Amino acid sequence: MAKDEEKNITVNRKARFEYSISETYEAGIVLKGTEVKALRQGKANLVDSYGAIKNNEAWLIGAHISVYEQGNINNHEPIRDRKLLLNAKEIRKLIGKTKEKGFTLVPLRLYFKSGKVKVELALAKGKKVYDKREAIAKKDYERDKERNFKY
Repeated sequence: MAKDEEKNITVNRKARFEYSISETYEAGIVLKGTEVKALRQGKANLVDSYGAIKNNEAWLIGAHISVYEQGNINNHEPIRDRKLLLNAKEIRKLIGKTKEKGFTLVPLRLYFKSGKVKVELALAKGKKVYDKREAIAKKDYERDKERNFKY
């Protein structure tokens, strides 16, 4: 892998549909050795996970990293809270923003960058049902337009 090359592990596709994203942050993540090995095999899921700020620290809650098959008795717990590594300035900013009504922290993707595991964390606001319907209609329209343009 070349320097600063990014390789996606998993992408939370549902997040961009469920939330409107205002800002994104790149955060490191504190992992155990068997978690990193499982991530290299691509065994992770971010669907029901979210970010939270506790005691001036950022945490990733509910992310599922499958157990490493070749691991021993010291294997990791698949669903556990994992600490995120952000600057103190970013954490203070996130504390202020998440206290605003409707804002939440949503992980968008897990990826390797220069051999380190990173999380793309988004400051997002939940979409209303009519916004979701509008997004589906727009996607359908674009798909039909592409299909008609082909012939």
